[in-house]
Amino acid sequence: MPHDINNIVILTGAGISAESGLATFRGPDGLWEGHRVEDVCTPEALRRDRALVHRFYDERRAKLAEVQPNAAHEAIAALDRAWAGELLIVTQNVDDLHERAGARRLLHMHGELKSALCAACDKAVRWDGPMPPGSVCDGCGKPALRPDIVFFGEMPYEMDHIDEALKRADLFVSIGTSGAVYPAAGFVQIARYSGARTIELNLEPSAGSGYFDESLRGPASVLAPRLVRKLLA
Repeated sequence: MPHDINNIVILTGAGISAESGLATFRGPDGLWEGHRVEDVCTPEALRRDRALVHRFYDERRAKLAEVQPNAAHEAIAALDRAWAGELLIVTQNVDDLHERAGARRLLHMHGELKSALCAACDKAVRWDGPMPPGSVCDGCGKPALRPDIVFFGEMPYEMDHIDEALKRADLFVSIGTSGAVYPAAGFVQIARYSGARTIELNLEPSAGSGYFDESLRGPASVLAPRLVRKLLA
């Protein structure tokens, strides 16, 4: 690993959490009770059947109690603790496994299961249990809380922050992502064109594998700890 690396951006996707037992939307078991993603993860779905959408995310939130961070989450958290330079961990995942492993320099670009967002005043609050439709916001008092999830068609969080970090990065690492969902799929191009070294860790080639300087195949729980050891050596 080059010694001139100071600024690192890590992107993680569903593949890293799949090893902990969380089903992915786009995997073979990505359907929930026969519903398409479009039926439970769009603004239109929320308007059409609020109870169904809330129940879907209640189920996913409850599932978090049954899973634990794996070796990949632990390795990234160890890098966060030890890395003296800039580090930004950007996750497409809405689970809390990175936090539970100890990561702090972390950004959830697609929202979080353990957060509720008020559709009336945009206030976000921590949320652990079920979220029935009509749950009241303690900020504005309106019964307008919804899952704090970036639905398809909505703008991901902190895009300006992410873009700035990618342009400063010396190293960009993508772990467990399909490379098929934008804007995250374009992060490697921004980093590469800005001069960063780019590495992909994935079970199989992603849609954007051709943009990476190095593509490594295997489980994130094996490859991520190996990469972190090299970075901290």
